[in-house]
Amino acid sequence: MDFFSQQDRARRNTRYLVVLFILALTLIVLLVNALVTAFLWVGGDYNIYVGGTGWKGYLALFSWDRFAVIGLAVISTVGFVSLVRWLQLASGGKAVAESLGGRRVLRQSADPYEKRCLNIVEELSLAANMPVPALYVLPDERGINAFAAGVNPTDAVVAVTRGAALQLNRDELQGVVAHEFSHILNGDMRLGIRLASLLKGITFIGDVGHFLLRMGAYGVGRSNRRSESSAALPIVGLGLMIIGWLGSLAAGFIKAAISRQKEYLADASAVQFTRDTSGIADALKVIGGFVPGSLVHSARAPEMSHIFFGEVRHRLWEGFATHPPLDRRIRRLDKNWNGQFIQRSEVRYATEPLSANDVQTGVGRAALVAAAMANVTLPDEIGSAGDGQTIIEDAEFSQKQSDADAFAKNDLVNATVEEIPEALHDAVLEPLGATAVALALVTARRQGDTLNAALAVLKEKATRGQGELVARLLPQVASLGPGQRFPLMATAMPALKSMSTPQYREFKTTLLSVIQSDGQIDLFEWCLFQLLRHYLDPEYLRVENSRPRYRHMAKVRAPLRQVLSVLAHQGTGDSDRAFALACEDLELPGLQLLPLAQCSVAEFSRGVHTLADCYPLLKPRILKAMALAAADDGEVCPIERELVIAVAAVMDCPLPPELSLG
Repeated sequence: MDFFSQQDRARRNTRYLVVLFILALTLIVLLVNALVTAFLWVGGDYNIYVGGTGWKGYLALFSWDRFAVIGLAVISTVGFVSLVRWLQLASGGKAVAESLGGRRVLRQSADPYEKRCLNIVEELSLAANMPVPALYVLPDERGINAFAAGVNPTDAVVAVTRGAALQLNRDELQGVVAHEFSHILNGDMRLGIRLASLLKGITFIGDVGHFLLRMGAYGVGRSNRRSESSAALPIVGLGLMIIGWLGSLAAGFIKAAISRQKEYLADASAVQFTRDTSGIADALKVIGGFVPGSLVHSARAPEMSHIFFGEVRHRLWEGFATHPPLDRRIRRLDKNWNGQFIQRSEVRYATEPLSANDVQTGVGRAALVAAAMANVTLPDEIGSAGDGQTIIEDAEFSQKQSDADAFAKNDLVNATVEEIPEALHDAVLEPLGATAVALALVTARRQGDTLNAALAVLKEKATRGQGELVARLLPQVASLGPGQRFPLMATAMPALKSMSTPQYREFKTTLLSVIQSDGQIDLFEWCLFQLLRHYLDPEYLRVENSRPRYRHMAKVRAPLRQVLSVLAHQGTGDSDRAFALACEDLELPGLQLLPLAQCSVAEFSRGVHTLADCYPLLKPRILKAMALAAADDGEVCPIERELVIAVAAVMDCPLPPELSLG
């Protein structure tokens, strides 16, 4: 599955959505003008016993000036409502989940079914090369359903209904969650939020009509003298309700037109993640044989129906369905299906405990998933700049070659997350431990005076208990291999996102102080800081995402030269050959390798952020060229690997299975 092509297609679908929205809005303007003209005609000439002046009288009341005013009023109202709804939904996936009745699932949960869901989300995050999103459960929903929400992967959440957690076995639930992960990687979440916002503006006209109908009826009942205008007010309200109903029909068609093919794509992507067609196919079969099906009873569910795994309401006509029929989805996954759904007794709270395989920590299984995908663990896309940027850019590269030599011979594929010490894995499941591990990753690489300087900073700035925990974790953190450090931090993301804003600011300040304590910043420290900043800043701070500006590779020759030169110099092979290989792959002849002295952190960071403004289909080409350069000598050293990870994060670009550095 080419996720980058699908993201580009999602951008084109956004333009398609805008065209459909403009057409629907134009129709609404015409209908509202017709209704207002009818209101004037009835109020001025209509006699309930005799009749009006006819069609000519109605047309005589039409005015282009009034048409323009009404059109502007309708467009402004719809635009304002859509903007307000966008601001509500764009605040993050957690806002969507909570509006639908979701409850955050914490690692401390004693519910074995929720723990199983957490493990599955963690496994698939590692296999999909992205941080672990927050998990929500809809506790009051018996139907089997799920969704992913958020504007960017940085603020994405995954939610499952209580019915899905109880009714599906592990493989089936893994297929459903993998389906939602594909929506994240395919760029569907932002499109879904835009779709919900624009369609809310369209249907708002019907809400206005309902209000006028009630007010008109109330006014007529209270008035002793029934004027013609007050008698016509309920008619206007009824007319607006009808227009709103037509808008709802248009909204249904738009959602169906855009959403249904994306569900087929997400089903296929889920198979790619899990390497198993039976999991998601059986989940669909269970839905077909389950009495509540995939129905969701939350009042806001119909508005967000296009983001769910299955239909949230019964449809009288398939044309309005946001999801393809179950049997069609199943047959695409299981061509030998006999047409029989899986009948399963409803599981309730009083159940036997899950097996050890179901409840156990999912890190070991995550390694198997990643191995099955023949992929190296490389995180996904991230956000934009935040505070601390100037400090980190002003430092100079330090060449800590001893660190590179210590890890250069390790095979990245063999260094799996399965070997992470259990104490470290348990530590990153809560905020204090997660921050301590991040600080220990920087401190553990120091020796002598630089180590003492880092410990002094921790003693001065660390929160209560944090410094002691860092000291206790240092030996185990120092033993981590290069293929384990960033996956460990990816696992820590949910805990880090559960901090308060003051706690995050304090942690970020402490981390920067520890990094700066030796007077120099090496590439690992830069990469770690970039990952944490780009994944966490959108959770706590207002940041601006990168916007596509560069369509052609020639427009970014200078930043590409800077970034590729740094990568070539940090590798263990021939720098000139690695640089030339990357330039050849990008079809950029004539670029010359920069001397190491000109490869400063400030220029490198500016170059990476410039590349983040490339159009989506350029970004994977750049990352592929970097991967080729890194593997030029037959192996990828840890600095090269972590550098590519950080660049991919800053560029908001996932590294799919096809782009392996192994």
